[in-house]
Amino acid sequence: MIKRICAVYRSPCTEGMYLYVDHQEDLAKVPEGLLARFGKPVRAMTLVLTAERKLSRADVAKVMQEIADNGFYLQLPPQPERLNPMVGPERDG
Repeated sequence: MIKRICAVYRSPCTEGMYLYVDHQEDLAKVPEGLLARFGKPVRAMTLVLTAERKLSRADVAKVMQEIADNGFYLQLPPQPERLNPMVGPERDG
């Protein structure tokens, strides 16, 4: 079973934005430009990721692959229309 220990940071600037990084590498591979936009990362938790683990708003396989390829995974806040399909332009019907 492949597993990865990862640190999760929340953005102080944007509600619902999180950075997942390898626990040992921490923020070393996160580009400076992204960190500038993200704000000073606030440690939220440490997780052990496995293919069987469920994450509430992200696909664990994609998170693990992005960390392996890029050194981080950026989780963006949900869009309002994704939270409630009835929000948005009126639909004819």
